Amino acid sequence: MAKVVMNEMEMNRALTRLAYEIIERNRGVENIILVGIETRGVPIAKRLAAKLEQLEEAVIVESLDIRPYRDDIKSSYQAPADASDFSGKKIILVDDVLYTGRSIRAAMDACIDRGRPSEISLAILIDRGHRELPIRPDYIGKNIPTSKSERVSVHVKELDQVDQVIIH
Repeated sequence: MAKVVMNEMEMNRALTRLAYEIIERNRGVENIILVGIETRGVPIAKRLAAKLEQLEEAVIVESLDIRPYRDDIKSSYQAPADASDFSGKKIILVDDVLYTGRSIRAAMDACIDRGRPSEISLAILIDRGHRELPIRPDYIGKNIPTSKSERVSVHVKELDQVDQVIIH
């Protein structure tokens, strides 16, 4: 049976809190690029960027397809030629759910292929635990302890017509 663990208002509050934490830790937003991990990390990164712009100033938002870097999926995808150079930038990876850490490892590899960032940090809407790799988020919207048999689904209006987080 599905259980809603975060509604639209709670998601919005979590993103607002993440924006303030990013500003505090970085003493502003200078030199920051938000990198949304496809698919649901992208709209979350765009929302986070909008909140940062309201509070400070605009930040660049990039989309990142990690398929070619996954160790469990074969892909012939190539990064677009017009992709930003990440050299010297503070990269904040943004994703919906952190589980084993394998997607984040792939995302870090993809970022490093686009230059040598001065820093890579991680902003996650939901941290559900069960890491297989030593990866820890820097910014967490909400910790939701789960069992390995449960599934966490993040729904965003941009893709799913509703904002909510569900555990199945």
